[in-house]
Amino acid sequence: MKHAFMAFAIVLLAGCVAQPVKQDMSAFRAAAPRSILVVPTINKSLDVDAPNYVLSTLPVPLAEKGYYVFPVNTTKFVLEQEGMYEADKIHLQPTETLAKLFGADAVLYVTINRWDAAYAFIATTVTVDFNYRMVSKDGTEIWKEHKTMQYSPQNNNNSGSLIAMLVVAAINAAVTRAAPNYMPLTQQANQQVFVLGPNALPDGPYRQKIAP
Repeated sequence: MKHAFMAFAIVLLAGCVAQPVKQDMSAFRAAAPRSILVVPTINKSLDVDAPNYVLSTLPVPLAEKGYYVFPVNTTKFVLEQEGMYEADKIHLQPTETLAKLFGADAVLYVTINRWDAAYAFIATTVTVDFNYRMVSKDGTEIWKEHKTMQYSPQNNNNSGSLIAMLVVAAINAAVTRAAPNYMPLTQQANQQVFVLGPNALPDGPYRQKIAP
């Protein structure tokens, strides 16, 4: 029974179950973007705060890869001055129009499919799920990716008491359910799609090379 319980308490921190398909990056290399405009994210989750949290995590990995990223708060302000308040409508605008407004080489569109914490038995699983899509200033799609990340708190009680383990697991699950921490998962998802994954972006022109 103890071993069965430990199976419930294991940490699950992984991407999509299916292995990502290697993309043809020729369109991206042909476009050779130097600057990227990150527009407000579409939110299909029930958390109204999710778009702002996700938006705040996107510039760092893109900058680390060597691209100039327009400040997301400034971008949002300028779009609102142009009468574009809702992410859904912004995503429907011609990419050429958005890129020209800022002088950007490419536009990144992100959709939040899931941003939730599901409680089952004595475990809470936090899930984030995103679609990423990048389009060049001439309207050509040059890159896209999908990422799902999940996390369940692990029971670290080594007392050997099954009752104690159950109590600790229940407390951990309750805490996670009450205040799920989505940011680490979101940051890891961004790192994997932009920097580390099989379809990571090629290094941009501003990538700092580490001297040997």
